[in-house]
Amino acid sequence: MLADFGRTVDDYSKHRAGFPEAFFQRLEREGMLHPGLRAVDLGTGTGTIARGLARRGCTVTGLDISESMLEGARRLASEQGLSIEFRRAPAECTELPSSAFELVTAGQCWHWFDRAAAAREAMRVLVPGGRILIAHFDWVMSPGNVVEVTEALMEEFNPGPPLPQYIHGHNVGLYPEWFRDLKTAGYVHLESFSFDVEVPYTHESWRGRIRASAKVGGSLPKEKVARFDEAFAALLSQRFPQEPLSIPHRVFALFATRP
Repeated sequence: MLADFGRTVDDYSKHRAGFPEAFFQRLEREGMLHPGLRAVDLGTGTGTIARGLARRGCTVTGLDISESMLEGARRLASEQGLSIEFRRAPAECTELPSSAFELVTAGQCWHWFDRAAAAREAMRVLVPGGRILIAHFDWVMSPGNVVEVTEALMEEFNPGPPLPQYIHGHNVGLYPEWFRDLKTAGYVHLESFSFDVEVPYTHESWRGRIRASAKVGGSLPKEKVARFDEAFAALLSQRFPQEPLSIPHRVFALFATRP
């Protein structure tokens, strides 16, 4: 699937809150963050990881191929009083200087890249001993829960092959193939962690979050997105009338070191 998240920038900025605070706290406990650390965030989108790093004193450059997403990222960073450099560039060819960063991050985006090329490019821009961090924050489906019902409606409106991060047609929130990506590129000391959290959403915010997904706003024409949203609102009202909804999510992160 080809997805253009620039078409969803308003919903993306408002309703895709990004990684929870516990994710950044875990990175701090792992010794990966410190004030002054030089970081580049690949596929930054609206800058959710970039802002989290900047809040902890890191010097951050955020890259994305969508200018509209970068505009959203700049706006959100400015509103939060954060100084982040945002540039338009692909993960596979950043045009950043070699051996210039101590951390490269990729959140919610690794599956969209030419992964081998992105891993090599990250290796190039990292200093020796620098780290790469690949992470994802996925909703978790279980029988009969709101996630299962949501995904069924998405499939009804946009049938086709599963998204790149899905395994055997299901999004389990764990990514064993990423270990091969980094090992093949020459990284060492591979480590990972995962944990689950519950994220509260109102009906409005959950609808906005889904409109900002690849299978809806990122790929459907506007008229079909509107029809989906109308059907989704009715479905939530009927099946899950309580608010806020409690949406189970899973954080998964893999990090490794440049020799």
